[in-house]
Amino acid sequence: MSMALPVILLPIGVDDAALDACLAALEEATPPGAAVWLADDAQAGPRGQAVIEHWLARTRLQAEYTRRPRAIGEVAHLHEMLGACGDADVVVLAPDALPLPGWLPHLADCLARDASIATATPWSNAGEVSAWPQPGEINPPPRDIARLGQACAAMSPLHPELPSALGHAVALRGSARHRAGGLDSHSYGSWYAALIDLSLRMAGLGWRNVLCETAFVARGAEGHPAEGDMDALATRWPAWPARLASFLMRDPLRQQREHLQALFSQAIMPAAQLDLFEACEPVAARE
Repeated sequence: MSMALPVILLPIGVDDAALDACLAALEEATPPGAAVWLADDAQAGPRGQAVIEHWLARTRLQAEYTRRPRAIGEVAHLHEMLGACGDADVVVLAPDALPLPGWLPHLADCLARDASIATATPWSNAGEVSAWPQPGEINPPPRDIARLGQACAAMSPLHPELPSALGHAVALRGSARHRAGGLDSHSYGSWYAALIDLSLRMAGLGWRNVLCETAFVARGAEGHPAEGDMDALATRWPAWPARLASFLMRDPLRQQREHLQALFSQAIMPAAQLDLFEACEPVAARE
């Protein structure tokens, strides 16, 4: 359905091994020619920079890498990235995320289906309210990625509403983001919290934050706020913590989770089993 793919924004972190695995998964799971911006807020060390250079020399994606000489902070850095993209739709991808095949076109299709959608968050094993198979838990990373990707693609695209966007991967509609004013780099120390705040501001303007149930992005652990971030969110959005807790207790996505589990169980086993870490073999292991 999508005519153009969103730009992938990948803020570089300090974990070289996680970045290596992320770039390998990104290469395997993303259509050739998709645009990706690797932006380094002076975080990557010598090995991380070597991993990036090795990947850039071989990638099939349309990739750019920038590095600041001095760090300005992760929220201010991502705010600059979003500002540079203007009104373009983007996907913010965590630097330790492992996207599964089809993830980007499905997120693009989600935005294209409904103009009221401001953010689209895929399933994740460590996705908090969008976690699968158990909500609110850090589930083991999926091993049979081909089978799980096939199951997700077979889901009905209903796009139920979430309490807010989530940080493992989130598609942001450019027009909604521009109207809401971007990230608040003064109130939050983590882009985990700043993205939640942005999504709540967009919801206050009439847009929706939804689950893209046809896409899956794995992760080793959940994102986390900086010290004081949750208090700042609760002060600005006093109804949000209760809404989040109620969402986890009621689990309105239970039917979708069970449907995905059934589709996963029924999916045809591929001839060659794809292990997550074999299919996404880190660059360093291939050198």
